[in-house]
Amino acid sequence: MIYEVVQKALSNGYLTVEEEEKLRQLLQAKYGIDDLNAFFNLQQAVIEGRVKQQSRELRMAKL
Repeated sequence: MIYEVVQKALSNGYLTVEEEEKLRQLLQAKYGIDDLNAFFNLQQAVIEGRVKQQSRELRMAKL
């Protein structure tokens, strides 16, 4: 399930607040190595600017 959320974010270049919350919930449960690798890939994409986070955009808009 983590893998699916990550793939959507990677293909859209955007991670919504809802998807972030879903990932938080999913990471609290058991998950496989494929899901873990997908999550690491998403983190790298965010760091590199290939995926934007809606939550960060919302925080910046409030400043």
